[in-house]
Amino acid sequence: MSRIRQHVRGSRLATAGIAVTTATLLAAVLSPAADAAGRPTRATALDHAAAALAEHAASLGLTATQDTAVRDVVIDKDGTQHVRYDRTYRELPVLGGDFVVHLAPDGTYRSANRATRAAISLSTITPKLSASRAADAAVNALRAANLGETLKQVKAKPQLVVDALHGTPKLAWRTDAVGLDSLGNPVARTVLTDARTGARIDAWDSIETVTGDGRSLYGGTVPLETTLSGSTYQLKDPNRGNTYTGDAANKTDLCIFGICISRAPATLFTDTDNHWGTGTTSDRSTAAVDAQYGTNVTWDYYKNVHGRNGIGNDGKGSYNRVHYGNSYNNAFWDDSCFCMTYGDGDGTQLGPLVGLDVAGHEMSHGVTSKSANLTYSGESGGLNEATSDIFGSLVEFYANNSSDAGDYLIGEKIVRSGFGRDALRYMDKPSKDGSSADYWSSSVGNLDVHYSSGVANHFAYLLAEGSGSKTINGVTYNSPTYNGSTVTGIGRDKLGAIWYRALTVYMTSSTNYAGARTATLNAARDLYGSGSTEYNAVAAAWTAVNVN
Repeated sequence: MSRIRQHVRGSRLATAGIAVTTATLLAAVLSPAADAAGRPTRATALDHAAAALAEHAASLGLTATQDTAVRDVVIDKDGTQHVRYDRTYRELPVLGGDFVVHLAPDGTYRSANRATRAAISLSTITPKLSASRAADAAVNALRAANLGETLKQVKAKPQLVVDALHGTPKLAWRTDAVGLDSLGNPVARTVLTDARTGARIDAWDSIETVTGDGRSLYGGTVPLETTLSGSTYQLKDPNRGNTYTGDAANKTDLCIFGICISRAPATLFTDTDNHWGTGTTSDRSTAAVDAQYGTNVTWDYYKNVHGRNGIGNDGKGSYNRVHYGNSYNNAFWDDSCFCMTYGDGDGTQLGPLVGLDVAGHEMSHGVTSKSANLTYSGESGGLNEATSDIFGSLVEFYANNSSDAGDYLIGEKIVRSGFGRDALRYMDKPSKDGSSADYWSSSVGNLDVHYSSGVANHFAYLLAEGSGSKTINGVTYNSPTYNGSTVTGIGRDKLGAIWYRALTVYMTSSTNYAGARTATLNAARDLYGSGSTEYNAVAAAWTAVNVN
């Protein structure tokens, strides 16, 4: 999945030499009575935050050479405000420059979470390494990461940035390389290169995978809200931001990171009688039913449980493309089109990747990109993947669909006999997939993010359900602990509330496992009180996966 930071510039307020830029398209998370007399609004929260930035510029590491842009605003029921910023240095994006300002109900500054505390100051922003050489290095990295594949139409797009994620801030090229594999499906890799020395700093896959009334493939007969146009029904939901589903006609695109060689179509599905699909793959609209249903349930989960108005919290609906690529064993969320894309699978290892928890997983990447924007490498990358696994599972439980009962297995509906096991990942004991980590160690950050995610997935299961053996919705689990302790769960609802608040209020792009422990403890304190049963359960569950 490609995830492009949507940088929307609005009004600029220059205060004490600091240019403060606000993004105008991101809505606040407000309780129903948030605009009542005496309660802060989004506008007042931004005013309070701007004043706090001017007053506390030094402690936030802000200088006259930096700009800030609002990414998100969260307002608690008691009026406490949390304003999240990205920053630039001499107009260059700063990776790891993001921070969250926390304000009291009256607007008084309380504290801030910073992705990095390093001073951001460079002697020059002129690179020694050319953009073309950075592009060549990224193309080579993409080819090396796809050994055995003959890649076609490989392109690379370098962007000069300031890297504050990896030690002392330095000038770097962030290069997004994309291409087509032998089946015509897209592959992508992001490479971070020191712009002065040419040394590679980091690299990560840029397509986040899950490898990974309508009659659906996996969920039985499900309700759909559609749009009547003349005498034809469109698979477009007017009550969820006009979210719609289209047929990609087994074509692919390279419109990842703004590099557009071609874009697969999203031909809107239509129907004459408003009864969609047959429950079989022979009808192309069946997969569309699953995709639209997954989008609807994910939208409803975030709105009804967390008060979030759509993936971007702006009321805007995304769209789905099904039947993408040729036997494509993948599904991905792409910020550049604000869309969800599903392959049909190869039929041997995976079937069509339109499972409900897959939809919840992938669209939760969109939620992460609009909030903490966890960097997709190292421990933060594992937390990014785990966030999607956690919310994908919670979406499945929320749906309460007897044809696809909630569980702590990821992708169990899409796997086929040739896959070798009955799910992609297992949250109660992640190592059952053969690669994921059950517990934290100093080497966890070196794992692929789909495997380092196991630590947080295990934490989440323990926090919700506790340790030991149990059966839930017909699935048997047996979750161990690192220290042999017994953990008592506090339930899925509280897990979701704590993780969502930690993600949207306390985590930043560089949050690692130790930081996630702090963020979730802060969230539990806010929601249930310091020293509460819930707070102590969070601490115990992290200790049980060796995060102390």
